[in-house]
Amino acid sequence: MDALKIAVEVIGWAAAILILAAYALLSFGKLEARGRVYQGMNVLGAAGFIVNSGYHGALPNAALNVVWVAVGLVTLWSARRKRETNIAG
Repeated sequence: MDALKIAVEVIGWAAAILILAAYALLSFGKLEARGRVYQGMNVLGAAGFIVNSGYHGALPNAALNVVWVAVGLVTLWSARRKRETNIAG
């Protein structure tokens, strides 16, 4: 197994762990759905899945995770704007 394939597999497993950990922490009330940590874990996890599924040619999965990243980034942006508005207001 070459170094690229190993790296892609490590990225894929790390992505799975991040997303599962985010979901578990949210479910147990340790994180907030609109919180930076939860959304950040989802964005990084989905980005890892894009790399892994793209490498393996699983394009529907890659496309799903592109949308997942977009949702997470929009949520982070929206939450930041709301915090900035609350601080300024």
